[in-house]
Amino acid sequence: MPSSETQSIRMESEIACSLVSKERSGLTQAELSENAARELQEIRKLLWGPNIRVDVFRRWSQGFEFSDTEPSALVQKEGGPCAVIAPVQANLLKILIMDTPGHFLKDLTQDKCRHLLIQALCAILSKCCAKRFRIVSLPMEQCTEAKEVVNAASDIPDVKLSTETLEEATTEPVDASAATTVRVADAREVSSDAYHEGLQVLNFDTIEEVEKYYTEHWQVLSGQYGVMLFLYSVLLTKNIDNVISELSDTSEPLIHNTYGYGSQALINLMLTGRAVAHVWDNDQDVGGLKLRGINEQSDIGFITLMEQMRYCTVGSFYKNPKNPVWVMGSETHLTVLFSTEKRLVSPETPSELARRVFKSYDPEGNNFIPADVLQDVLAALDLVNEPEYVEIMQKRLDPEGLHIILLNAFMDEFFPQEQRSTPDTFDLMHYNGIPGSNEGNKVGYCKGSAILLESDLKSVCISNPMLTCLQTKWPNIEINWHDMRIPSLN
Repeated sequence: MPSSETQSIRMESEIACSLVSKERSGLTQAELSENAARELQEIRKLLWGPNIRVDVFRRWSQGFEFSDTEPSALVQKEGGPCAVIAPVQANLLKILIMDTPGHFLKDLTQDKCRHLLIQALCAILSKCCAKRFRIVSLPMEQCTEAKEVVNAASDIPDVKLSTETLEEATTEPVDASAATTVRVADAREVSSDAYHEGLQVLNFDTIEEVEKYYTEHWQVLSGQYGVMLFLYSVLLTKNIDNVISELSDTSEPLIHNTYGYGSQALINLMLTGRAVAHVWDNDQDVGGLKLRGINEQSDIGFITLMEQMRYCTVGSFYKNPKNPVWVMGSETHLTVLFSTEKRLVSPETPSELARRVFKSYDPEGNNFIPADVLQDVLAALDLVNEPEYVEIMQKRLDPEGLHIILLNAFMDEFFPQEQRSTPDTFDLMHYNGIPGSNEGNKVGYCKGSAILLESDLKSVCISNPMLTCLQTKWPNIEINWHDMRIPSLN
């Protein structure tokens, strides 16, 4: 296997693929190059479908870029790539909060934020690694020149970037200082075909080598196609066959071919390393069809407004992650919720476990279950569940014979000394990467003070989707945002 120094030389020489030796692989260089090209074409089809819309590809063509006002907050320039940016931001915040506590968010240096970003990317890649890490890149000048020329053009008065010519590819540089109108194609924002033709694959045995590569080649991440290059690296590292085997349906692309947003399978891949299409716990059998869900407690959580709309059911593995960081989903966008309060992810108390199990038999969120499933609930909680005992308890918990068991009655009977692991009050922070969704068009973090009320009754407020989404995780939450402006989920 080539040393890291040899790999670096090959990278700088813009070799198409960093290859394992012929003795170890049994394949010639031409065969390995052909395999990489085939895999990249399969990834292209899986991501985009048979055709790539010009406007969708353009919206995804951005690098990882930090906010001018919040050093650790990533900027999302247009709608679409939040399926990558939000999970990356969530992992970055997890590392910052849980692994390197004590930092003041506003005091982070540029070098520290870059290091955190690279660590976040490596964390995602590590979850997806099948055999080795396979990093997709472009020749170095293609990573940098597009961004530099576009930035230069944006400083010129009356410069217009036309998307109509986006499909034109050119290799001729533009003299931005002499231009009054700069075409996107001239600024090296190339067509999707030209982008894919230029891709190269680099192989690494360890995540430390990947981290070193990204550190020494920052422009791969910050350049015009940094977000897409990382996405392709995730899929190639995961192995395209593994991705396909986890998807329940490959007829629809992972990126919507009209609106450009990422599918739930893509979001799950970025958060858990598995490209499953559903957000419930474990696999479910629906009419004989096995539908895959989240198979273990996630490092990063996920909650969504779509659950309140009854479009999905988010399981405990996502709602109760290992770290107090959640990606939040709306109808069109992904944002991030986080907290420094570690007790938000403390182990469940027996009463909290009982509530969760009870509610798993109450998918509509009515706070009651049919009386005939009481035995199943008791069995799931390892409580006495012999038929004679269950019959006595049904009569006791349902004295009016309504054939339902209320949550409060159940808890009062079996867990009268109910305790919470979650504090009654705590602070939450929210991130939205789109400038226009932030105060003053500046991407930053919004802070709020939350309180969990005594009652389980919740008030659904259609005009406050943020609160509605939070209530899918904490049904009795109320929150006051410090700047008096409710953060946007879109």
